[in-house]
This record gives sequence, C-alpha cells and structure tokens, in this order.
Amino acid sequence: MDSLDDEDLIGEDDLISTDSGVSSLFVSEDSRSTTDDVAGSSSGSSGEIPALVVEGEVVVSLTPSASDGNVGREGLTVPLTSARQRCVGRNNKGVTWGFSSITGRRREMEDAVAVIPGFISSSCDHVGGCTAPDSRNPGEISPVHFFGVYDGHGGSQVAKFCAERIHEVVAEEWGRVGSGDGWRRRWEVAFSTGFERADNEVVAELIAPEIVGSTAVVVAVSGCQIITSNCGDSRAVLCRGTQTIPLTVDHKPDREDELVRIEGGGGRVIHWNGARVFGVLAMSRAIGDRYLRPWIIPVPEVTFTARSEEDECLIVASDGLWDVMTNEEVGEVARQLLRRRRRTAMANGSLSPPAQSVADHLTDVAYRRNSSDNISVIVVDLKAKRRHPQRQCR
Repeated sequence: MDSLDDEDLIGEDDLISTDSGVSSLFVSEDSRSTTDDVAGSSSGSSGEIPALVVEGEVVVSLTPSASDGNVGREGLTVPLTSARQRCVGRNNKGVTWGFSSITGRRREMEDAVAVIPGFISSSCDHVGGCTAPDSRNPGEISPVHFFGVYDGHGGSQVAKFCAERIHEVVAEEWGRVGSGDGWRRRWEVAFSTGFERADNEVVAELIAPEIVGSTAVVVAVSGCQIITSNCGDSRAVLCRGTQTIPLTVDHKPDREDELVRIEGGGGRVIHWNGARVFGVLAMSRAIGDRYLRPWIIPVPEVTFTARSEEDECLIVASDGLWDVMTNEEVGEVARQLLRRRRRTAMANGSLSPPAQSVADHLTDVAYRRNSSDNISVIVVDLKAKRRHPQRQCR
C-alpha cells in the first residue's frame, strides 16, 4: 500500500458539511449533504423517519431471466460473523450518513447518488436476524435503509433514472416474492428482478439512447445485515475493526469468469487503454448499453454480511475514488478521521455527522491525486450515537 501523507489523512479547514434533513435524496449534480440518524419511528414529525409498512406477501412463480445465462459468482468471499451469543441488531437503532458527489475533472456530471432511509420495513427474521438469547422479537418490524451509487457512461440519463427508480422496483419485488425459499433467496430475487426491470424500463420509456448506460452498486442496511447488490465497477467496502473488507468485486471484462462468459457468447475483449468489451466498454455488466447485448448484462451479484459490533462504517463509491486509492487506503483514512470526528463531536456537541467529514475528505483526496473521473462517495457510520434518545426504537 502506498504511504499516506498527513494531508491525505486530515484536512481540517476543507471539511464542510450541511444538514439536509430530508428522508430521501437523488443527486446527479455536485453535492455534499447529510441526514440525521436514520432509525425507525412511528412518528412523522420533523427529523424523524416514519416507519414503512410492507404490504402482504404474494407468492409468485419465478422463471429464470433470459439474460442470466450461466452467470458465475466466483471471486468474492465475504467473511460472515460466526454464531453470535449477543444480538448485534439489538443496539443498532440507527445509522448516520454523509455523501459527496463532484464533477471533478470531467466536463459533465454522469454520477448519481440515492439515499433512502427506511426504503422498506421488515420483521427481523426476513432480514437475517440472529437467534441469540437476547435477540429482538423476530416479528418486530424495523427499517431497512438503502444507499446507491450509479456511475453513468455515454451520458447521465441512465444513472439519474437508476437513482430515482431502482430502490422502488427492488422494494416492489421484495414485497411480491414469497419467503418460502428463505430470506436470502428472497433478497437475491428482489435485486436481480429489480435490476432487470429497471433495465427494461430504460428501453421501454426511451430514457436514453442504447449507447448510454450506468453501473449500479447498492447496499441495504438493517440492524443485523448488510446486503450488497453490484452491477459494474463501482464498489462497496466495509471497515470492521482494523480490516477493510470488500463487499463487491468489480465486473471487469478481463475478470476470469467474466471473460469466459463474454467469449463464450461470441464476444471479444480488446485491450485498448485497459480491457474493454469490443474495445469500447471498460466493464462487463451495467444497466443500459443495449448495443452491447448479450455481452453486457444487467445481472447483479448479491452478497450478505452479518453485522458485527466491530463494524465502523461502509464506503460506497464510484471508480473516481477507487481509480486512485486502494481499498486499504480508503479504509485507513476513513477509520482515522471517523474516530477523530466522533471524539470532536462528543466534546463540542457538533450537529454535523462525522460521516460527512469522511465523505468530503475522501473526495478531496481523490481529486488531489488527479482522479480524472466524476467522484461520488457515500459513507455510512455504523457506530453512530443518536442525539435524541427519546426517538430510539424500542
């Protein structure tokens, strides 16, 4: 790992944040913003997120997607927490978050960001809740929060559409699919079908020309689970203790399983300023890009990671960050700054979430390291302390 300069770790005067106070955000322009803690609440008063109720389940028969083929899922092993004696979700009443999204050195902004607190509500046993002696009642309803980064190419239309739509179709599919095959399978189907629906709507609603597309990396966070769905080369990592754990593996044309799939379907990967499908696209999966079907597919890889008391934060970002910083560098910067800002916030009673400072700083570091792309970063603080104890879930 390259050594980190002091200026990469802390830039006190440059870290500015604002509080948006809104419950959902779709961003496709230069922005830096945060929300309050996002924890379930039955109240709709200012600053609180009302609980959402998922309608009754409808069991439907599922048929394989024509675009699925035999899509490999090799290459990613997410460490799962061993059987727990304590319920992690019991104390995970909420999270705070911050994001930064800038055009950078590009002429146009093609990234988009979506943050949807409580995009669905579910009982604990439908989101991988543990069975420890002090676990929540498995029937207790609690919110699941949604964070998404979409990196467009060829234009911004598909990325903007994804930021406005993917969480909606995933929630619809999750509510439609029965849980008879287990909670994990329910989420896998919801994400894969939701991504396919969004891809089809791009065409049906004439959202963009067929040469326009977007990556999609989204994370659903509950009290007990982190569920990641990725399509493309944006990325999500988890800072746990001193570790930085990748939750996704980039869909690159020269990734072994992706290369086999592309060439097996009659496609070619040409090295032209990096590996590209037919020398054009530097990723092997995306929403849109219909002119490169069947080689470019909108099929996500879904991973599940049980939350741990050692979890510090999530970082979800476009490749404008990852092109110039390694996972380990990002994790080290995030841990150091997040812990420092938490201490400062406790001492000074700051109302600005520490996660916003981390998102701002990572964006600044990437820009200073000459990132040539748009840069979008979401940081989710998994150890956030609520400022309003009376609003905590019971």
